Amino acid sequence: MNNDLTHTNERFSVLSNSSDFLNIILNNISSCVMLLDNELRLRAFNDPLTTIFSNKKNQELLYRKCGEVLGCAHQIEEDSPCGSTSKCNTCEIRISALLSYVENRPVDNENLIKSFVDFDGNREDKHLQFSTRLFKYRDENYIVAIIDDITELKTLQIAKQEMLH
Repeated sequence: MNNDLTHTNERFSVLSNSSDFLNIILNNISSCVMLLDNELRLRAFNDPLTTIFSNKKNQELLYRKCGEVLGCAHQIEEDSPCGSTSKCNTCEIRISALLSYVENRPVDNENLIKSFVDFDGNREDKHLQFSTRLFKYRDENYIVAIIDDITELKTLQIAKQEMLH
């Protein structure tokens, strides 16, 4: 069976003219993918963002700052804009996104525990793994942030460690 799309060395460039195909792929991966501008405002996102993090509806997400989109507990509890809470200066996602944007420095597979608030107002700590990259498109610079919720995996690892001790 010879299928060009399944050839092991094929790259997605063969599909670069198919935005529908690329959108389907982006919306069916489990990672949250966000495209942020120079002010860390959301410009584009894939479907997992709304199921993993956000406490807002789709139409309320674009052009909001990253912490507001993700439902950052500090931003909500302090009732301050993302970027001006008491914790923003130490936020690993914010620091990594800015490093990627300003210094074109990629950040790969960093881990952190962060508090979020869901649709029902419940606070929850999540274990995250994230990466950020500078992304240039049509003479504009953006940040691509890819975030995975690894809370379940970390919980299982902790439980396993406790069983061994």
